Amino acid sequence: MPDSPLSSANAARAAVASRLQGLMRDAGLSGHELAVRCGWHKSKSSRIARGRTPPSDADVRAWCAACGVPEQAADIIAASRNAESMYVEWRQLHRDGMRRVHELTVPLYERTRSFRVYASNVVPGMLQTPGYTTGLLRSITSFQGTPDDVAEAVAARQKRSRVIREGNHRFALVLEETVLRYRVSDEASMAEQLEHLLVVMNRPNVSLGVIPASARRTLWPLEAFYAFDDRQVAVETLTAEINLTAPGEIHTYLRAFSGLSRMAVHGGRARALISGALTALG
Repeated sequence: MPDSPLSSANAARAAVASRLQGLMRDAGLSGHELAVRCGWHKSKSSRIARGRTPPSDADVRAWCAACGVPEQAADIIAASRNAESMYVEWRQLHRDGMRRVHELTVPLYERTRSFRVYASNVVPGMLQTPGYTTGLLRSITSFQGTPDDVAEAVAARQKRSRVIREGNHRFALVLEETVLRYRVSDEASMAEQLEHLLVVMNRPNVSLGVIPASARRTLWPLEAFYAFDDRQVAVETLTAEINLTAPGEIHTYLRAFSGLSRMAVHGGRARALISGALTALG
């Protein structure tokens, strides 16, 4: 069972806080004394030490200087940045709209050779058609109350998805059957999306599996996740994207992907499920 990705992000933050606490103890300082040396309100050092408030780069430098170990600041700053990049709220990522997020992830998609994707809620982004993406992103924008740049974001997602057709990339994707039937967009766009899946699964670099709703579960439905080679796993929750880079966590998600893949059907049986969803549109 994959550990909670949120727990992993919290653990990374706690490790930074614990390290700062250790420096304070080694220096023989109380939280109040450290705050005075840094020119802070005493509550600030307490919040940072308990992991309630993530420290800025300047906070870490001031903390280390106050403890007499300024040379340790760079290492702790790197750990703190990594901890904060693990858990990023969608509202923060989308504060200026969604186009920029897609553009920023293009380098990651271009350098990844092996994609392993499990989708339990919507069709994976790299397989989406413009109409489907438009319906999905309009729903997200409305729910989050973030700036509406849906048209630009759809174009950026389509541009990022060129990796399906260009370059040396392999895709192993597993969808829950319910994903095929969720009405994320209007009927015409849903039909176009399902027809696209039937086409793209013919590509030699794409393996598309579908877990039938009737399958005997050896792994319960999980949160959607994207594995980029063996270097990173992005987990999508309602409120945030959580990026995991620890080898042990990546291994656990890849092991889960293998189990999910074994439950999925491929080839003609997968086609039949997609065609069935297409027929059900009426």
